[in-house]
Amino acid sequence: MRKNHPISGAGEGVQVSVATCDASRPADLGVRPAATRTNLRGIVMGLSRREFMKAGVLGGASLILPLQPILVAAARRRLPESKLPAPFAVPLSIPPVLPPLTSEGTTDFYEITMREAEAEILPGRSTTIFGYNGITPGPTLSVRRGRTVVVRQINALPQRHPTLRYECTTSVHLHGNATPPQYDGWAEDLSAPGFFKDYIYPNDQNERTMWYHDHAVHHTAENTYMGLAGLYITDEGRNIPLPSGRYDVPLVVQDKIFDTDGQFLFDDDGQKELMGDVILVNGRPWPVLQVERRKYLFRILNASTSRAYRLALSTGEPFTFVSGDGGLMPAPQQDKTFRIGVAERYGVVIDFAKYPIGQQVVLRNLELKNNEEFPSTRQVMRFDVVSEAADLTRNEVPAVLKPGGGQDDPMALQPSQARRTRDWRFERRRGQWAINGLFWDPRRMDAAPGLNDVEIWRFDNHSGGWFHPVHVHLIDFKILDRNGRPPFPYERGPKDTVYVGEGEVVRLIGKFGPHAGKYMMHCHNVVHEDHEMMTNFEVGKGGPDPVTAAPPRPVSELPGRPL
Repeated sequence: MRKNHPISGAGEGVQVSVATCDASRPADLGVRPAATRTNLRGIVMGLSRREFMKAGVLGGASLILPLQPILVAAARRRLPESKLPAPFAVPLSIPPVLPPLTSEGTTDFYEITMREAEAEILPGRSTTIFGYNGITPGPTLSVRRGRTVVVRQINALPQRHPTLRYECTTSVHLHGNATPPQYDGWAEDLSAPGFFKDYIYPNDQNERTMWYHDHAVHHTAENTYMGLAGLYITDEGRNIPLPSGRYDVPLVVQDKIFDTDGQFLFDDDGQKELMGDVILVNGRPWPVLQVERRKYLFRILNASTSRAYRLALSTGEPFTFVSGDGGLMPAPQQDKTFRIGVAERYGVVIDFAKYPIGQQVVLRNLELKNNEEFPSTRQVMRFDVVSEAADLTRNEVPAVLKPGGGQDDPMALQPSQARRTRDWRFERRRGQWAINGLFWDPRRMDAAPGLNDVEIWRFDNHSGGWFHPVHVHLIDFKILDRNGRPPFPYERGPKDTVYVGEGEVVRLIGKFGPHAGKYMMHCHNVVHEDHEMMTNFEVGKGGPDPVTAAPPRPVSELPGRPL
């Protein structure tokens, strides 16, 4: 029996209780053929969202009955705008930090269980989620650089999704970490319900904000949409006087669609995109954060399914950017607005000392081409200035954040160092999403950089009316130019995901290491990823196989601790 709990107060995570799930037997790990993956759901969702939602429900049992159970889920009605919660009515919640189970030498051991649970996300309504340890966002792992981390991930999800009915296999990717192939969350490295896997993460890169999320082949969108995402932070900024402690605030931004029963409604608009009309920050709709008159550091992650954001402050003041996906920028940058695609992370400093007590500052979301905009998506959250600063230590933004020049610093790379340039086209082909005209095939390697080779990759998006946030696993890179012009100010730091807009050609440079093996590159609009916009590359020779080197094991074999 499920018991609902309200979202907890600021400083705590979303509280939930765990639903019983059947983890008694492994799921079929076989890869389905493309024709089966498209299936009847694809036919139904091929109707435009506007046509489908305008009807409200599918008309006529003669249509519904032959397509059970998928159409029943698709026929659920969207919660109307008049029933959405009022903005700025709930406080911001901070995901809890997960302590290690134990530590030995230079290694810290953690355990996380993926569960179905109930959460009160919309006030007064209960929503079924998939959560790491039963919460969404999942618990934050705050780790020290130079220490190895082992995370045991246990799949205790139900055998099948409650409405979409796919098998709830998972694969956990630590996005932003240079991880050996067998622990990187290869899309075909699947853990079935009732199985677990120990993921081993080196933390010898510079400090950064990362996130862990599901990466199961053809169900990444559904699993992450249900809640399988959380933050993983190394001690970025602790050696320089940037804001820290309670003045260092993570903001995990997502958009959702809710049905009239308060459940997540998965509508991917014919496998094109999922655009919700409810904006969540750290799992709460349009929250409020009370702030003091001083500087705050915000670690902003776009963990949406498809939506990109163009963020601005209602006061018109600029943001100060101090970090990108791969950690600190060489020097701070300023801009009054910035776009952030799915999976991108930016560290921004906002100085509230310039505002009087009583000032309210709204984080706004401006229009972007090919986003589906709603009146409710024009704002993200609000900051209320409520007091003078209680503490003015670590209240600076130094002129130099990270001196460059190290051999592994992507910002120090120059085009003259590149051994080759590779061209990648992101396009729509035969009703699916393609890279260089090809679809996902785990057996095909589309690039083979040598271990520690420097290469330039050129991303071309001229095929249609979509933008693509493109993620390259394993490496950090530097953006060289966008349509021949310098990158935007906020992009002048190390990256692992780049927004490739409509009609844009983006060039980047990266060093392919430190591990040999097979890795993925894909669009991080995860609807596009699930419907074939993903490819593989192999770094060097002789790396461990990402599927067979460290396979998941049944929970009946659980030892007392990871490893």
